[in-house]
Amino acid sequence: MKVLIVLAHPEPRGFNAAMAERARLVLANAGHEVAVSDLYAMGFDPRSTRASFTQAADADYFKPQTEEAHASQTGGFAPDLEREIARLEACDLMIWQFPLWWFGLPAILKGWVDRVFVMGRIYGGPKVYENGAKRGARAVLSLTTGGPAAAYGPGGFNGDLAGVLRPIHRGMLQFVGFDVLAPQVVFGPARMSDEDRAAVLEAWAVRLAGLAGEAPIDVGGY
Repeated sequence: MKVLIVLAHPEPRGFNAAMAERARLVLANAGHEVAVSDLYAMGFDPRSTRASFTQAADADYFKPQTEEAHASQTGGFAPDLEREIARLEACDLMIWQFPLWWFGLPAILKGWVDRVFVMGRIYGGPKVYENGAKRGARAVLSLTTGGPAAAYGPGGFNGDLAGVLRPIHRGMLQFVGFDVLAPQVVFGPARMSDEDRAAVLEAWAVRLAGLAGEAPIDVGGY
């Protein structure tokens, strides 16, 4: 199995990095081919600009979707972007590791989606949802929160976490064809003891070892 781990946190010694590294080790040791896109370490540019392309469909007016469709047909993506698109296309399993910031993705990860989920190769026309380019592949959100679990339950202070994550699960992952597995959520790791964080990492390793047997979740349709 080919795995893509996308890490979006600026601190390489932080808990998100530890979660990503544990996933890499467990999956690689199980014989899987693992690629890691550490967005901050890469200096990934989240902006959609002409720097994403080696040529222009329309040099006078910049519309990203038009340029993406043209580059998909002509092989006109910049090398750094082409590498990320190819990793996305190749993966059988994708894991996003990130902190929940302002009820959503960190800007650098949202920008990765904006630039890498390109029209033409990843979506477009009938190539969406069950007909998406990633049909048959699976995706997992692995995330940390600042608040406790009680704040993210039904009726909780921040609202049901399933509702918070639905735009990501449905509008990004399912939109391009992924089957979505249950999120791996670590509530308030900054307030945990070292022993508790170690236990969370071990639980993540156990789940990863059995991930192939998990069924997709129902994130809700329209």
